[in-house]
Amino acid sequence: MQRLLSNMAASSSAEQTQLHDMEEEEEGMEEREMESDEENRMRGENSDEEEDDSSDDEKENEAEIQRLEEQLSINAFDYNCHVDLIKLLKQEGELPRLRKARQKMSELFPLTEEIWLEWLKDEIRLTEEEPNREKVYELFEKAVTDYICPDIWLEFAQYSIGGMGLPGGMEKVRSIFERAVMAVGLHMTKGQAVWEAYREFENVILSTVQPPPGRVPSCEEQGRLNVQLERIHTLFRRQLAVPLMDMEATFAEYEEWSEQEVAETVMIQYRKALQQLAKCKPLEEALILAEPPKMAEYQAFLDFELKEGDPARIQIIYERALAENCLVPDMWTKYTTYLDRQLKFKDLVLSSHERAVRNCPWTMGLWKSYLLALERYDADHATVSDVFEKALIAGFIQATDYVEIWQAFLDYLRRRVDFSKESSKELEELRGSFARSLEYMKQDVEERFGESGDASCIIMQIWARIEALHCKNIQKARELWDSILSKGNAKYANMWLEYYNLERSYGDNAHCRKALHRAVQCTSDYPEHVCEVLLTFERVEGSLEDWDVAVLKTETRLNRVNEQRAKAAVKEANHARQEEDRGDQRQKNKADKKGQKKGQKGPGAVLKRKATQDDHHNDWNNDSVAPKRRRGTRDGATEENMETEAGRNPPPGYKPGNKRAQQGSAAQSQNDEKPELRNDDCSVFISNLAYTLEEPEAKLRAQFESCGPIAQVRPVFATKGTFKGYGYVQFESAVSVAEALKLDRREVEGRPMFVSPCVDKKENPDFKIFKYNTTMERQKLFISGLPFSCTKEQLEEICKSHGTVKDLRLVTYRSGKPKGLAYVEFADDTQASQAVLKMDGMDIGENKICVAISNPPRRNMMDKPGFDRTDLMPRQVFGGRGRGRTQLSLIPRSLHRQSEPVSKVKNGTVDAEASGESSAAGETKPLSNSDFARMLLSK
Repeated sequence: MQRLLSNMAASSSAEQTQLHDMEEEEEGMEEREMESDEENRMRGENSDEEEDDSSDDEKENEAEIQRLEEQLSINAFDYNCHVDLIKLLKQEGELPRLRKARQKMSELFPLTEEIWLEWLKDEIRLTEEEPNREKVYELFEKAVTDYICPDIWLEFAQYSIGGMGLPGGMEKVRSIFERAVMAVGLHMTKGQAVWEAYREFENVILSTVQPPPGRVPSCEEQGRLNVQLERIHTLFRRQLAVPLMDMEATFAEYEEWSEQEVAETVMIQYRKALQQLAKCKPLEEALILAEPPKMAEYQAFLDFELKEGDPARIQIIYERALAENCLVPDMWTKYTTYLDRQLKFKDLVLSSHERAVRNCPWTMGLWKSYLLALERYDADHATVSDVFEKALIAGFIQATDYVEIWQAFLDYLRRRVDFSKESSKELEELRGSFARSLEYMKQDVEERFGESGDASCIIMQIWARIEALHCKNIQKARELWDSILSKGNAKYANMWLEYYNLERSYGDNAHCRKALHRAVQCTSDYPEHVCEVLLTFERVEGSLEDWDVAVLKTETRLNRVNEQRAKAAVKEANHARQEEDRGDQRQKNKADKKGQKKGQKGPGAVLKRKATQDDHHNDWNNDSVAPKRRRGTRDGATEENMETEAGRNPPPGYKPGNKRAQQGSAAQSQNDEKPELRNDDCSVFISNLAYTLEEPEAKLRAQFESCGPIAQVRPVFATKGTFKGYGYVQFESAVSVAEALKLDRREVEGRPMFVSPCVDKKENPDFKIFKYNTTMERQKLFISGLPFSCTKEQLEEICKSHGTVKDLRLVTYRSGKPKGLAYVEFADDTQASQAVLKMDGMDIGENKICVAISNPPRRNMMDKPGFDRTDLMPRQVFGGRGRGRTQLSLIPRSLHRQSEPVSKVKNGTVDAEASGESSAAGETKPLSNSDFARMLLSK
């Protein structure tokens, strides 16, 4: 019973424990459910927030996409805008719009290898079905034509292997591999990958034709096996004959695979390739180590290959160089010229010309060469005309470019005409094109550039000669020449003589005589020559009456010309004398102003000089600074026994000279030195330094010690001991001066230090030096609108991506504060032109910069007769990829119309200098020493 009770108790206890555990488990489940509900609620809230954020991002992206599409509708040739749009559409997964954007960009521009690979991989993932494989093949065919791209060829071959099982698939794969090795198999660093992929494919095919182990193959199977083995042998031999990196490993693989001794012919080709590799390897390594654009390295490689004379290797180096420098017109010009003159393969030549104008459409020479190549290979007339029309809208940067492209097209049309027929469709087209060209120059070109580009009317001259020579239409030729001479060309002797020669060849004596008489009357540049031609003509063709008329006309004309020249000489002499008088008057006015200032300060005062080189040169000769008198002292008196007119003595404890000793210590230390002999040829003048510059002598010596041995450094101090901001550095050799002048505008404690030759302005009053060119420099850019915070390093980093920067100068005020302007010099004018196209209108920070070719207006332009301010207005130019932006020709402040000087008013009275009443200042009674002393003591 007791055991039962204990068992029951134990059972009861167990039940209680079990109930307790169940209760705890239920509570835990409830807590977990509550936690799960809370977690789900929070996850839902977070999900809502993420959806909101995602929705906001999508709205922002969609707005940006619409903005980019709108911008492209305005300017379809904005390359960067295309790239940004494609990137956003890919991010949003907008497949139809993405395809359309890529297609549109590929129609306008050749695409880079990276853009093509991204596009191809997207299409491969999305078009796995058989019917769509042909579309991908078409895309690959287009991709491999833009640039030489080994990676794209590899991707093309690998994609074709996927269709190997289709009808004709095997032949298609081999065809693509063969084209790949022909295109990039000579690429020294990347060609090996294509060869290896080709061999790997053939090895896979070999494994499928080999019989299972232990089974004897049939004759048919053995034949297929032998053919496949020979294919692989041939691939090895072909590859080993090409100089490629790591070709030793390929040879070792061939030895292992063939299991027999390599043939002697293969060894000969292999050794020859190794020798070629040894020659090319240093050039290839230089390319690997060089930074883009690698122009110098590629040019060295090209020079080597041109000397070797292998056309295939020359072509591959050109293609590699153009893949990395696709926007360099000179490189395309050299390549297409080489193809035109050496290889002469129609498909290769024409495709290269087409690629050239797609990459550099702004270069007229490439379009001209393209037209000639099309004619050379008998392209149909519609194709030539279509290319010409594209050239007209390509956006050339000079008006003369349009004249040349029209000439090239008109020459082509003239060569199509059979002039043995009186009338033909080709002749009418030629005449219509001549008329259209003149209208185009007048309307489009002149409106765009402000000039027709054909000042000598070359196109009209050619038209007139064709009409006279081939069409026997001398009347039309005369009409054309009347138009030519009416366009401002009648004053030039060469124009009249050209017309005379035309009449002499195809006209009659009456019109020849008429032309020469008009020439004598109108010519202003070489009238003597025209008169001589007229007299010679009358000697040969004329009667006595004609001779008398010609002599009278020429004598009258020459007398009038001599009178005009004499008047012009007198006028020029008067103008020169007036300029000289004005210069003397300016010097006199300057001296008078200095005299007035000296009179206002008192006869005993020492004048302070302005820190300019014109007035500083005397400081070089001063061995010591004159002692400064205390204001109020009489001439010859000393401070120790000075008494004022009021009878006052100096205050108790006064010690003369203390203040002077403290203030003039620096100047006195300079004066105590023994003066050295001056040598201007070995010296430079330093200015624009900060007045607060500490230890200027030591700092100047540190700045110039790299230029050569320094004889002495002489900073100039005021009598109070303060630095005046300028000085002199004399070297031991004149050779060091040239090096020192290179430090001009170097920043010294926040200010640009001016370094100039040491020239005595009294001995050379007309000496002026301006370091920088004032004419057009096609390799130099002028940049305006820069943020003041932009540093030289930041701007150089931006410019380096567009070419080799030879020099960069930020324009600053004399205080060193930036003006927001800069000059950037590139290695050549081609790189500068590309930089204009890419950088003009670029945003730097919050500023939009303006970039133009450096062409500052001359300072004396306004002094010349006939000056027109409209000449300084900007002309519209066109960017490298179609319609471009406008370059700015900034007008310096000195060329703006100056307003009348406003008189300065001080305390209700007009200042004498401002009003121009210099005599009033001279009539003012000067103050005496007593007056100055009274003024001082009354304080």
